[in-house]
Amino acid sequence: MTGTMAGILAPRRQVSPSSKAFDLLLAGGLSLFVGLLSLAYEGLAGVLGFGMLVPLVWRRSHPEPVFFAVSGVAVLQWLSGAQLMPANVGLLIALYTIAVYGEVKYSRIALAVGGLGVLMATARYYSSSDWRQQVTMMVALGAMVFGVWAFGERRRTKGLYVAQLEERAAQLERDRDREAKLAVSNERTRIAREIHDVVAHGLSIMIVQADGGLYAADASPEQAKKALATIGDTGRASLTEMRKMLGILKQDAQPELDPDQPRPQPGVSSLPELIENVRQAGLTVDYEVTGTPRDLPALLGLTAYRIVQEGLTNTLKHAGPGARTCVQLDFGREMLTVVVTDDGRGAGVAPGNDPGHGLVGMRQRASISGGTVNAGPKAGGGYEVIAKLPYNLPHGGVQ
Repeated sequence: MTGTMAGILAPRRQVSPSSKAFDLLLAGGLSLFVGLLSLAYEGLAGVLGFGMLVPLVWRRSHPEPVFFAVSGVAVLQWLSGAQLMPANVGLLIALYTIAVYGEVKYSRIALAVGGLGVLMATARYYSSSDWRQQVTMMVALGAMVFGVWAFGERRRTKGLYVAQLEERAAQLERDRDREAKLAVSNERTRIAREIHDVVAHGLSIMIVQADGGLYAADASPEQAKKALATIGDTGRASLTEMRKMLGILKQDAQPELDPDQPRPQPGVSSLPELIENVRQAGLTVDYEVTGTPRDLPALLGLTAYRIVQEGLTNTLKHAGPGARTCVQLDFGREMLTVVVTDDGRGAGVAPGNDPGHGLVGMRQRASISGGTVNAGPKAGGGYEVIAKLPYNLPHGGVQ
């Protein structure tokens, strides 16, 4: 019982200053005019009238206590035999308020209390009338009470509907912001992978050629010149591809670029050129293709290309001098298998828990394509990268 009373007495909602001011003016104005008018009936009726009007100041913050307090005063009016008076409008205002702002269960109770009040008023104030007049007054009072309550209930329902629409709009806006942030994050990750692949591969070839040219500068000037030429060609090619990717970042500032147009990306058909460039850097590379080659989706072709590129880059960086590399592409019935192996020192990835950006990038690319990448040292020496890439891309796979 204590918990129920505490629930009724607790404030139900925060009231804005303008609403508080309105309720103060409403209660004050009714008390000033209607309450004083009620004093014309008799002294007790006037006091009871003020008792039904003054509590309206707190009608929004405490709709349930206000309604039951006003109803209690009305019961005292009924028990004392005081006549109906203008101040009884406070009952209707309290009923409307609890229907709008009160809890649903107390709103239903208030409607029942209002119906009981109609019966009590008919029995008290129209007992001397014939039954037809009694029925007429009971129906009229009941319709007025129910109409006030129904109007308040409709106001509550409309307010809840508007609040739900506002919450839904706010949720949609939050979802849109999250999706926009996720899209930006995914695009940054994609561009970071592209930049890493281009820069790491190009610099690895340039470093190998620079080291070879340094050693050959005295003994074989022609070899040194060839190494310098390879460095220049590799640097220019890497710079060109870098500019293409940076141009993607500037598309918003370049209206002539259509972001909906597909961007040319390397694929499986570009692997012979990649392998030839690595061979010119001094690495021995065997290239084998088994199965029946087929046209691949752009995303799948780019993934295969980047995995081979990263595998060759790791060989250049870690396998050591004289290492031999083999690149194998197997076009199976359901998937493309890419294998990059070498017979070097087997340290293609630095030891420790951090596999490096290259291996992480390969696994991310394969995951987007619905595939997998396994990489690690081979038994007996060397390093091996195996990627399995299904031909059917998962839904939502994008470059």
